[in-house]
Amino acid sequence: MKIPFLNLTRHSHKLLKETTQAAARVIERGNFILGEEVREFENEWSKYCETVGAVGVANGTDAITLALIASGVGQDDEVITTPLTAAYTSLAIVNAGAKPVYVDIDEKTFNLNPEKIEPAVTPRTRAVVPVHLYGQSADMRAIAEISECHKLLVIEDAAQAHGARFDGKPCGFSSLAATHSFYPTKNLGAFGDGGAIVSSDEDFLNKASILRQGGHADAFELNLIGRNSRLDEMQAAILRVKLKFLDEWTRRRRELAEIYFERLKNFPRLQMPFVREKSVFHLFVIRHPDRNGLKNHLAEKGIETLIHYPYLLHEQKIFRGDGQKSLPVAEKIVKEILSLPLYPELETAEIEAVCAAIEEFENK
Repeated sequence: MKIPFLNLTRHSHKLLKETTQAAARVIERGNFILGEEVREFENEWSKYCETVGAVGVANGTDAITLALIASGVGQDDEVITTPLTAAYTSLAIVNAGAKPVYVDIDEKTFNLNPEKIEPAVTPRTRAVVPVHLYGQSADMRAIAEISECHKLLVIEDAAQAHGARFDGKPCGFSSLAATHSFYPTKNLGAFGDGGAIVSSDEDFLNKASILRQGGHADAFELNLIGRNSRLDEMQAAILRVKLKFLDEWTRRRRELAEIYFERLKNFPRLQMPFVREKSVFHLFVIRHPDRNGLKNHLAEKGIETLIHYPYLLHEQKIFRGDGQKSLPVAEKIVKEILSLPLYPELETAEIEAVCAAIEEFENK
């Protein structure tokens, strides 16, 4: 049995009728940029995220960059973030003119460790960008308390956490803003790139909206130096269709995750994901001391796995700052993490086959 890590064809085919109708609606109107579909999606997404508003942008990276700029973060400011995530978070910080500063992660959740934030604060620190990794929210209560104490802004990178909650509250509830990516592999994915910023600060939302349109409110009055970064009508129409199914897909992700938890709970070498509150399981990432051996074994069985992420950002030349210290927890974990297949269209028989292959490896 061949089991791919992800099969977007299954996903898109199930919604072919609805998405085709949505695309036809856009084509018939002939308005492809910042029209009705974008406005309606922004309203629907902000309601889902329980915020005052949303600003649709071209991608998740721009969402972080524009959120930082709109918040006043800029040249030579420092922004504390995590070394274990995709490079786009740090690229966004650099694109805003700031410098990413990396602190170590929590050994259980793999998210930013709040206890490591305060020692990293300097007079140049302006913001914290926690990443809700793999679908599990970071400890926003602790991060908010520390940030408030030091008068730091918080912009949450929620690209992997559509619908995730902490203390019963959605991403962005306890901070200035949260940013989202709608890259096709995300829990809510477009048929191309897309992103959004959500916030309950109306002035901030207005500024972000102007920034995505080059920085001007109209064609004749340049107010800010922004960029061309707009969620287009076609992607917004597709996302509106998909948003109606997001909670159903999340329930299925949790059902599949429970199979992993139950089948693999008795293998002491294998560390399962730690779930503080209900995760949306964007990825199901385990930890194993013989990660490469397990990965190769699964590949021989036709099971595709990935590593999210093989390279720590504080070790990369483009991001590594002067005086960057070792981050021992992250440096240990990165050698042991492995992402197993998990997506709503994954069949129960397929996930059972993955479990059987892991059991075989562990029982050698």
